[in-house]
Amino acid sequence: MKDTELKLISELMKNSQRSDRELAKVIGVSQPTVTRIKAKLKREGYLLEYTLIPNFEKLGYEIFALTFASIKQIFSPEKAEEARKAAIELAERAPLNVVLIERGTGLGYGVVIGSFHENYTSYTKLISDLKQSPYLEMNYGSFIIDLKNPIRYRPLTLAKISDHLLTLQKKT
Repeated sequence: MKDTELKLISELMKNSQRSDRELAKVIGVSQPTVTRIKAKLKREGYLLEYTLIPNFEKLGYEIFALTFASIKQIFSPEKAEEARKAAIELAERAPLNVVLIERGTGLGYGVVIGSFHENYTSYTKLISDLKQSPYLEMNYGSFIIDLKNPIRYRPLTLAKISDHLLTLQKKT
């Protein structure tokens, strides 16, 4: 990836609302170059969406939960595809507060689910729904973040990772 492309991605992560003209000034190229690079990065799958990170507490959420679950043994590719489709269906139906479902490894679990909740009742409803899944075992664990807690260490932001992204290019 070219240095200019990486700089553009980094700047978009910091603030995707800026115009191509503003971005061009920051990274030191012309506005048409920024427009062309953005189109190329979208086409090649480097840019998935332009979004913002709101203050979730002000929007009415009290809890962010990372829920970990164990996957039942899946032997066939067909069963694995069924499980993937079931996860997508879960994320797309109510509750719409599920923002992440990914497979992984660690802590004895194989799936992590990220979700925002307006209260603890909403969270327990999600856990109840998960327990109905034929693909997950009854082995669950959650890390619950109280969004109303006044003591915060580093709330979710992409600015830090955007700065780190620029250091990765220099290492290669």
